[in-house]
Amino acid sequence: MLSRGERIFWGGLAAAVIAGAAAAWWTADQWTPHAAPWAAQMWRKITRPGPDTLPRDKAGRPTPAAQGAAGAASAPLAPPRKCQQSDGRVIYTDQPCPRGSREQTVDGAVTSLPAR
Repeated sequence: MLSRGERIFWGGLAAAVIAGAAAAWWTADQWTPHAAPWAAQMWRKITRPGPDTLPRDKAGRPTPAAQGAAGAASAPLAPPRKCQQSDGRVIYTDQPCPRGSREQTVDGAVTSLPAR
């Protein structure tokens, strides 16, 4: 049997949880658009295994023989190019500029993001 103080504590805790759930449901249209991408990213991170959990042959790490073969033979990265097109658009690439555009110098650093 619970004492009076324990019943008050657990009853208060249950009321706080119910009030929090009701407030979250009532204001869901305000916070869901912000929380959904974060939750999806966290779910992907939780459910995908890391390289240390995969078998050695599937981990994506090169074997010692492959490390020696590809160690110093890797080619340097091509410098970024800034291509100004005739309609005013700018394209950053590591390939030669498309026809009809002119190459300009790259000012500062170029940050690239992976496509989804």
